[in-house]
Amino acid sequence: MKDLLGRLQEQALALGAYKAGVVKVADISVDASFRSLCEANSCGNYGKNYMCPPDIGDIGELMAELKTYELAMVYQTVEKLEDSYDFEGMMDAGKKHNDLAQKLREWANAAVEEALGQGDRMQILHLGAGGCRVCPVCGRRTGEPCRFPEKAIGSLEAYGVNVSLLAEAAGMRYINGQDTVTYFGAILCRKG
Repeated sequence: MKDLLGRLQEQALALGAYKAGVVKVADISVDASFRSLCEANSCGNYGKNYMCPPDIGDIGELMAELKTYELAMVYQTVEKLEDSYDFEGMMDAGKKHNDLAQKLREWANAAVEEALGQGDRMQILHLGAGGCRVCPVCGRRTGEPCRFPEKAIGSLEAYGVNVSLLAEAAGMRYINGQDTVTYFGAILCRKG
């Protein structure tokens, strides 16, 4: 499993992550109070994205599920903005981060399949930044079911992860300078 996450870390960096590192899931701080940030709906996705609250599930159950994993490969992307009000730049950076997340999801799924072929059973959970961005408009907004459940990625925040402490545990900076935006993702792994 450590070997898989080490290769995944190398892959993340090769695909454009700013930094990547492996941490024990036991060292990831979770707190149910982070759900209130989602409920404040500053991003506009609360109740409008299947991979965001309340649709993603009960915070207690999600935090408990997360803690069943052993190790996590944490990665970050950092993009320069024109200024601190560059909303379009933030959205473009979010799209780049999501594109990286999808490439890593595909790579990790293929690696798990390969391990299964060698008799080694592993499960992964991929968590990204903010709401799922696979579709330009989530089916939740249009009354349709999730169009790509196999590609949908929940967020670290929806699982109650304290991302600033996650960054610290992974040896990364949460804020990477003035006029930048930083996004985080993680792929968690367990035997079984």
